[in-house]
Amino acid sequence: MTSTNEEIVAYLEDLDRESKAIKNELLKMCWYMRGGLTYDESMQLSHEERKIIADIIAENLETTKKSGMPFY
Repeated sequence: MTSTNEEIVAYLEDLDRESKAIKNELLKMCWYMRGGLTYDESMQLSHEERKIIADIIAENLETTKKSGMPFY
């Protein structure tokens, strides 16, 4: 495979953005889990596991909004 310097730089920048997005997602999960999931543990989760946890968090946030209960 042959790539130009610009293509390589663009690819590396994409990887950097993806890496930052994953870290952001994991840290948000840790915050919502209130210590029930550590950052180290979250780094070991598969994509599917992260998606399931994110869905559970979204459902719980929606329930909290509908019920009017405070979210801490």
